[in-house]
Amino acid sequence: MGYQNHQEQAHQAMPPTLRCGVLTMSDTRTMEQDSSGHTIQTALHQNGHHVVRYELIPDDPVQIAEQVHRYIEAGCQVIITNGGTGIAQRDTTIDVIEQLLEKRLPGFGELFRMLSYVEIGAGAMLSRATAGVYQGVLIFCLPGSSGAVRLALEKLILPELTHLVWETVRSEGTG
Repeated sequence: MGYQNHQEQAHQAMPPTLRCGVLTMSDTRTMEQDSSGHTIQTALHQNGHHVVRYELIPDDPVQIAEQVHRYIEAGCQVIITNGGTGIAQRDTTIDVIEQLLEKRLPGFGELFRMLSYVEIGAGAMLSRATAGVYQGVLIFCLPGSSGAVRLALEKLILPELTHLVWETVRSEGTG
């Protein structure tokens, strides 16, 4: 089955609205100042998805892992995090999430850095953006920058979101 057929099958099999969670990691922002978190929520709503949970927490490994589990318990099919993807000492989001992931989507990080390079140049290598699946839930980890969030949403996440979620739930032999 070709890629187009897979996408069509996913859109036919999946409900049009996915249950999503948005999790911002920041030691300096408040919810009112969280433009990236608001950008993610707005984009999800505009594409017909429901934001089940939204939180802003410090970039703390224990809190990150606890929130991911709470989001899963709340029924999220997708979790999109932002912040904590760099290489500073305090940036722990990727370290925590990568320990949880059962399946990784290395292509997401690779494509994100390639697209970022086109926009910002060599600084794109500072991002450790990643994605994968944990307990059947799709998790994307994005940088905290609003521009990076928009880029990831518009070019990578939203065009494939339903297809990706379908891939995590479909049965053996389907498609």
